[in-house]
Amino acid sequence: MYQVTRLANGLTVATAEMPHMASVSLGLWVGVGGRHEPAELNGVSHFIEHMLFKGTRRRSAREISQSVEGIGGYLNAFTSEENTCFYSKARHDRFEELLEVLMDMFLNSVFDPEEINKEREVIKEERAMYLDQPHHHVLELLNELLFPDHPLGRSLTGTEETLDTLGRSELIGYQRRSYVAPVTLVVAAGNLRHARVVRAVGRYAGRFSDGAQPTFQLFSGKQSQPRIRLARKETAQTQIALGIQTCSRHDDRRFALRVLNTILGENMSSRLFQVLREDLGLAYSVQSSVSYFEEVGTLTISAGLDADKLPRALRLILQELRRSARQLPPATELRRAREYLIGQLDLGLESSENQMTWTGEQMLAYGRILSPQRARRQLSQVTRGQVRAVAREFFRPERMSLAVVSPIKSVRGLAKLLT
Repeated sequence: MYQVTRLANGLTVATAEMPHMASVSLGLWVGVGGRHEPAELNGVSHFIEHMLFKGTRRRSAREISQSVEGIGGYLNAFTSEENTCFYSKARHDRFEELLEVLMDMFLNSVFDPEEINKEREVIKEERAMYLDQPHHHVLELLNELLFPDHPLGRSLTGTEETLDTLGRSELIGYQRRSYVAPVTLVVAAGNLRHARVVRAVGRYAGRFSDGAQPTFQLFSGKQSQPRIRLARKETAQTQIALGIQTCSRHDDRRFALRVLNTILGENMSSRLFQVLREDLGLAYSVQSSVSYFEEVGTLTISAGLDADKLPRALRLILQELRRSARQLPPATELRRAREYLIGQLDLGLESSENQMTWTGEQMLAYGRILSPQRARRQLSQVTRGQVRAVAREFFRPERMSLAVVSPIKSVRGLAKLLT
């Protein structure tokens, strides 16, 4: 199903053939994200992402969107800590048109100074929107706690100060240095053939810049005690995010951690959802999630609740973490968690867009594609002992950080709960 071809200049083409689909999803990936940025250019990757939609030598911003939406498709992009992706989707017979638009954006964007000034203000509004959303703001605070003085702890949108310093020369210079063929990947998933995609991409390959693969600073910070930070804000609801440093995406323990996360808070039958919401009515929203990077990972538990209920809710969350480290999960609970993850994987990969995302993330993270069959097998082999072992390893006070956005005046009492 998956095929990969690396062209002579280092540009990579990967496909997931789905001949039964009516669609094709196309992604132009670059293995560069927020963590590659020096402090003075914080937010530059996200800014470039915006500017590639603002006009090329052939198309205005409106014509870019019309070129894809006018054939029944859609176009979007995202920037993460380690990657940037521009993607589109349409009927499979429109593949060449989708590719031409993405290549035009990537290779021919003009970075008009007037558009840069307008988009700078748009990004500031985007940043303000996130800061006005406590459930988003608390996660940014948590990243700063988990990764102090490190690019992983910075906002992907940048700051007011860095945004004001990013002009045309900074944007173009960073793009030319960083968006080079060896870290660029074209992924297509859907009703198409690999050879066709390679031929089509090959027509543009010579226009991609050569260059060395961009590097980034590895995180090596160590905690000796829990960290806690409060952002006082007059909100109707208190938002908390408890972050725990875990393992990297290369660590085999990540499969047991993924199962543990599901047991804890990934779905409606999870422990935290059942205890905090269903049994006690302490929160409307409570969930946990995992993230993996090159050298480190995190497990994050977040919830929104009334400030008066915060101490009790935090005690219950910590109680479940300690229980996970102390006791083996019941066999039925383990089985449900594994089946949930395998089922969600299979259901997700029914769509061409998710296949495109899976392929791109795998290639940039590992240099190869981890097949869904292998992922299913590794998840199905996770044991009760492995789940408890990762809980014992990671659920320690010195690995924990707590961010709070709330009108409360102090978190002194909460800090004692973490020790």
